[in-house]
Amino acid sequence: MPSPTQIQLLGHSTFRITTPEGHVLLLDPWLTGNPFVPEELRNPEQADLVLITHGHDDHFDAELPALLARTGAKVVAPAPVRFYLTERSVPPEQCEAMNVGGSINLLDLRLTMTVAHHAAHVDLPGGRTGFRHEAVGYVLRFSDNTVLYAAGDTGLFGDMRLLADLYQPTVAILPIGDRYTMGPREAAYAAGLLGVHHVVPFHYGTFASLVGTPEQLRAHLSPAAGVTVHPLQAGETLELTGLR
Repeated sequence: MPSPTQIQLLGHSTFRITTPEGHVLLLDPWLTGNPFVPEELRNPEQADLVLITHGHDDHFDAELPALLARTGAKVVAPAPVRFYLTERSVPPEQCEAMNVGGSINLLDLRLTMTVAHHAAHVDLPGGRTGFRHEAVGYVLRFSDNTVLYAAGDTGLFGDMRLLADLYQPTVAILPIGDRYTMGPREAAYAAGLLGVHHVVPFHYGTFASLVGTPEQLRAHLSPAAGVTVHPLQAGETLELTGLR
């Protein structure tokens, strides 16, 4: 019997998603040396798919190639990040090539890569940077018809309304930290554009510069909108199946 779709915050911007079929997805895994992830969650035994929104080191673990080799997980990422991984000896067949606007079916789910507005790069040895790219987001439709929009690091953009029209997300993971991404006010507006009634905020409360809070997000949401904010703590899990 299928299990509910679940999402677990591991810490900061890293999430573990479990599908009804029991597949494990890691979203923006930053696990090695991450002070915001509980120690017992830093070495996942199972990973079937890794989704990378961009290459900044608080979303993209430097030891990801080792995790991919250990678990055999497929990986989806912006093209320059994918090129970096293959240079780090990740087999090309382990990388699912796709680009913004495209959709693929895998692991009993439908995955769409969306635009995000966030300039990014990959950190290289010696303090250098390279593989510059724009971040992406993802829409995931699971077999229980839960539709999750993972915005990644992004600013607010009007085409979020198109994502609502096309994909009808039920839950959105939205950044609220401000300075580098949307803040609470913009995230509240984004929830309206997306038409979601459930928001999981992230990318806040970790580094001192990320000043947005869930309380501020709630304050900017109209009571008539009927949006529930789910401020998960590290290690906490939210069941998505049945949320509407």
